[in-house]
Amino acid sequence: MNKQTRREFLRRASQSAVTAGVLSVLPSCKSLGNGTGKKGKRPNVILVITDDQGYGDLGCHGNPVIKTPNLDRLHSQSVRLTDFHVDPTCSPTRSALMTGHYSTRTGVWHTIMGRSLLGKHEVTMADVFSASGYRTGIFGKWHLGDNYPFRPQDRGFDEVLIHGGGGVGQGPDYWGNDYFDDTYLHNGKWKKFSGYCTNVWFDGAMKFIEDNKDKPFFCYLTTNAPHGPYNVAEKYEKMYEGNKDIPNAAFYGMITNIDENMGRLMKKLEAMELEKDTVLIFMTDNGTAAGFRRGVGFNAGMKGTKGSEYDGGHRVPCFIRWPGGGLEGGKDVDRLTAHIDLLPTLIGLCGLKKPKNLVFDGTSLVPLLKNQSVIWPERTLLVHSQRIEYPQKWRKSAVMTEQWRLVNGKELYDIKADPGQGNNIADEKPKVVEKLRDAYEKWWADLSKGFDDYCETIIGSDKENPVRLMSHDWHTPRVPWHQGAVRSGMQVNGFWAVEVARDGRYEVSLRRWPLEVDKPIMAAIAKGKAINVTKARLKIADLDVSKPVSADAHAVNFQVKLKAGKTQLQTWFIDDKGESRGAYYVYVKRL
Repeated sequence: MNKQTRREFLRRASQSAVTAGVLSVLPSCKSLGNGTGKKGKRPNVILVITDDQGYGDLGCHGNPVIKTPNLDRLHSQSVRLTDFHVDPTCSPTRSALMTGHYSTRTGVWHTIMGRSLLGKHEVTMADVFSASGYRTGIFGKWHLGDNYPFRPQDRGFDEVLIHGGGGVGQGPDYWGNDYFDDTYLHNGKWKKFSGYCTNVWFDGAMKFIEDNKDKPFFCYLTTNAPHGPYNVAEKYEKMYEGNKDIPNAAFYGMITNIDENMGRLMKKLEAMELEKDTVLIFMTDNGTAAGFRRGVGFNAGMKGTKGSEYDGGHRVPCFIRWPGGGLEGGKDVDRLTAHIDLLPTLIGLCGLKKPKNLVFDGTSLVPLLKNQSVIWPERTLLVHSQRIEYPQKWRKSAVMTEQWRLVNGKELYDIKADPGQGNNIADEKPKVVEKLRDAYEKWWADLSKGFDDYCETIIGSDKENPVRLMSHDWHTPRVPWHQGAVRSGMQVNGFWAVEVARDGRYEVSLRRWPLEVDKPIMAAIAKGKAINVTKARLKIADLDVSKPVSADAHAVNFQVKLKAGKTQLQTWFIDDKGESRGAYYVYVKRL
C-alpha cells in the first residue's frame, strides 16, 4: 500500500470510527501538556510491558510473597492508574496499545490463526513518534506479525531486537530457543546472543538509550517473561520453592528477574541524568497466567485470570513516572482507563504530531495525570476475548463503566460494591443492563465491518524476499503454532492469506522443518514413528500442482508463475496411507 493510498484509507476509516458514544464527550488531546520537561526538551519515553503478569503479581499491590522491590519503588514514584484495562490476551492488547484503537478494529482478535497480524492501514505508536523526530526501538516481544508488512521495522521502529511469534520457542521463533543463549532477530537478521532472554532485552534497550541519549527516543521494552514455558535461572525459582501459597515458583522467579532488570534500567537513567526527562511507563498485557490457580496465590481480590472476561483477566497495573514533566508521583487515579488511551496520552504529553483525520477509540489522560480533580465525564469501555477465526457476538465480553460491569450481556456487577464480581444483580437493574447492552450493540455494529477481511502477508516484495511462512498464521480451527507441534508431526492443515506483490516467477519451497534445522521431511515424529510422505501438493491462486517426494528430501520445490493480487496459499504432505498434513514452513522467493 503506497503512502497516498494509506492516507486515503485512514481518512475513510477515521470518518467511520465510533466508540460507543465515548469520544464525543471526552477531552481532546490537543494542547494538553506542553510536550516538554523542565529543560524544554521533548521527553524520552520508555514503555515497559510484561507478558502474563497480573495486577496481583506485585508486592506494591498487596502480594505478601513476591519480591519486586524495584517495581514497588517505581509505584511509589508514579501516577498509578488503578482501574486500567487491557484485552484478556496478548496480541489484542498490543494492537490496541500501538494504535489507540480497539484491537478488533485493527484486525487482531487472536494470538494465532492469522488473526494476530496488525492491519496494514493502522498507524502505530512508533509511526507517530518517528514522524515527530524520535528514534524508535523495540526489544522483546512484538506478536503482531513476523512477515512484511507486519514486522516492527515496517511499522515505525528504527532498532529492532525481538523473538519470533508470540513467545520464545514458538514456531516462528528460531528453532531450539529456550530462554537461554538464544538466537533472536536483530534488525531483520538472526543473531546469537548470550544470557537469559529478559536480560538480553534490557541490555539491548539500555544500549539503544545510550546511543540516543542526546535526542528524543521512544523505547518499547516488551518482555516475553513471565509467559510460559516457565524457564528461569535456578536461583530465582529457588526463592519461592516449597511455599504452599505460590502456585508456580518459576513464574514468580521470572517476575523477580524482571524486577532486577527494572532496577538496572532505573539506575541507568539516573546515572545518565535522563530520569527527569524520561516518561517511564510500566504495564502488563493481561491478567495473571500462573500467579493464581484454584484458589492458591494472590489475585488482588479479583475474579478471573488470563483470558477471562471478569476483571482478573483484563485489569492490570499501569504506572506512569515523569519527574520533570509535572506528574506528581505517589498518587492514584481511580477513573476508568485503558490501553487505547496511552497513544493519545503520549501525543499530549510529548507534543507529538497527531495524524490528521485519525480518530482514536481512546482519549488523552493528560488532564487526569496532571490534575486529578479535573471534571471527567462518565465513559463506557469494552473488552472481549475472541480466540477463534470469526468473532462471535457477546463472546467472553465485558462492558465497563466506573460503577458497572456487564459480563457476556447477561451478568451485571456493581464493581464498587462487589469488586470480586460474586453477586450478579442483573435482575435488579434492568435499565442499567439495557443501557450497557445498547452500548455494546453500537460497538459491535461498527467493529463487525472488518470481520470478513484478512491481513495478507505480502510475497514478492523487495522489502522481504524470500518470505518464510509458518503454520502459526494458518487460518484453520487447530493451529500448529509451537515447535512441539512440528516435532510431533501434528496432523492438521490450513491456508495462509497472501498478497502477490507483482507478476512474476516464484519458487515455493515446502518444508516440515525450518532451514536452520534442515532435517528430512520424513524425520521421526513422536514415539519414533516416521511420516512416510510420498507426495507434496501446492495450491495458490488458480494453480494446483503436485510432486513426488523422495525418502531423503528436505524440501519440495515448485516454480510457478503468479499474478499480482490477493489469494490463498495451502500445502499438503500426503503419506502412503493417503493421510495428509500441511507443510509447517514454506519459503516463497520471487525469482
